[in-house]
Amino acid sequence: RRGCWTLEGREHDIETPYGLLHVVIRGSPKGNRPAILTYHDVGLNHKLCFNTFFNFEDMQEITKHFVVCHVDAPGQQVGASQFPQGYQFPSMEQLAAMLPSVGFGLFKYVIGIGVGAGAYVLAKFALIFPDLVEGLVLMNIDPNGKGWIDWAATKPASLCLPVPSTSPPPRAQEELVNNTELVQSYRQQIGNVVNQANLQLFWNMYNSRRDLDINRPGTVPNAKTLR
Repeated sequence: RRGCWTLEGREHDIETPYGLLHVVIRGSPKGNRPAILTYHDVGLNHKLCFNTFFNFEDMQEITKHFVVCHVDAPGQQVGASQFPQGYQFPSMEQLAAMLPSVGFGLFKYVIGIGVGAGAYVLAKFALIFPDLVEGLVLMNIDPNGKGWIDWAATKPASLCLPVPSTSPPPRAQEELVNNTELVQSYRQQIGNVVNQANLQLFWNMYNSRRDLDINRPGTVPNAKTLR
């Protein structure tokens, strides 16, 4: 572990079985309470994805009672060095398997807050390590792998455009048209803050994800689900 765990708000590079993971710890453990652990969407990092939310006045009442652990996917943090040629980005399962290395000497279990790709990683984490998860807040999660129709819709654009400009599926076009200023702001942030080569690796791995394969109890015998 690189960095000091004794100072609030310090950034740390944590050694895991699948490489270094950038983590920011805010606050200190509160007895046996779980930590709040966040995981951002593809194209973002913890600052772009969660800063506004956690700085909101109503959240201050919550965060003063919990230690908060922000996780950046490998190479997605601000100022990250570009991965060397041939670097193999961790799979979505490996990203989930990296999380037990994050601060579990300070807290025993977590409440996960994830968005998009981060929500998928946290759901996978809860399926693999259910005893480490007290609860989950999952936003914009897609539990399904990318089908051939989705692949065909986005592949031509992804071959010749940078990630911030990659064309979305048709169902998202109307929403983008109605929020042009917000979309432009995000494109600028993604293009300027996140290392584009590293982002492409994360994007490719997310697009190759498999189904979470979760079933509602009672609908399938021996259903695999979140507790």
